[in-house]
Amino acid sequence: MTRLIERDWSWQGHCAKLLPVNFGFRHLCQTLQALPVLWLCVNALLPAHAEVSATRQPFPGIAIHSETRTNPPTRMFVAEIDLTNPRIRVRVSPGGPDPDGPGQWQTTLMRPTSIATRDGFDLVVNGDFFRARNIKDAEGALAAFRSDVWSAVSGVAVSDGKTWSTTTTGRPCLVVETNRSVSIKTLSRPDAEARDAVSGNTILVADGKAAPHVNQQRHPRTAAGLDARRSKLILVVVDGRKPGIAAGMTYDELAAEMIRLGCHDALNLDGGGSSVMAVRDTSKTNSFQILNDPTDGRERAVANVLGISVSRP
Repeated sequence: MTRLIERDWSWQGHCAKLLPVNFGFRHLCQTLQALPVLWLCVNALLPAHAEVSATRQPFPGIAIHSETRTNPPTRMFVAEIDLTNPRIRVRVSPGGPDPDGPGQWQTTLMRPTSIATRDGFDLVVNGDFFRARNIKDAEGALAAFRSDVWSAVSGVAVSDGKTWSTTTTGRPCLVVETNRSVSIKTLSRPDAEARDAVSGNTILVADGKAAPHVNQQRHPRTAAGLDARRSKLILVVVDGRKPGIAAGMTYDELAAEMIRLGCHDALNLDGGGSSVMAVRDTSKTNSFQILNDPTDGRERAVANVLGISVSRP
């Protein structure tokens, strides 16, 4: 593990003279490591409160790393998806089938890894905020978010060109168009060209700047962002509610992380006990590794997910 500082870089200005403006944090570290003398000098100046794991590429176009800090206690997982890779597909999938047709419920809760297995995803994170029939929010052994519970998402939802949720007020959405382009926009109804869409509750970053938030509570978080060229999708899951291990993040803290990771635009997805990131285990058929530590002690069944699939040669 290589020790790295996360903010207040005394050498940031010097790096800016050498590197492009939106040069991602991981790429910065890799560049410095490729220059041994400079890396040793920089590393010697860094505090010993932050660690970044080695980056692994489980599938073409997907790079994953984790970051751990002690002040405040933080644990986060980052997946970078190369949207220029023709083998990559970004998709949104609901849980189980619609339980009541034209009624108020849209789907049934299902574990993210089960949805990913069913739909052939290689990487998955939880999706939109949702309500579930006769259930109040709770965590751990008290959590009642189980598979097959009737549910409905809070925002716009589109899967494989089918719109299955709209809203009366606009909510931030990650939208995949039929031409494969990906964008973040505020919608109450999807555009005609939307192939897949998942909603969040608030914009974190707009045009490269952090959006201000009054709410300063720390929670587990899931976020999605795009770089300025919309050629890279950044997915982040932050553990939380684990004293001394993972405090979670405020919206402002999460926005700062998304900018640091190279995001020009970003939105917050459902968090808390729903936050999860899982990747297919290539050594086992239809098996997924959950990277973070969900607060329920297990992955929570949710109403929809954001998934990444990589076509095989």
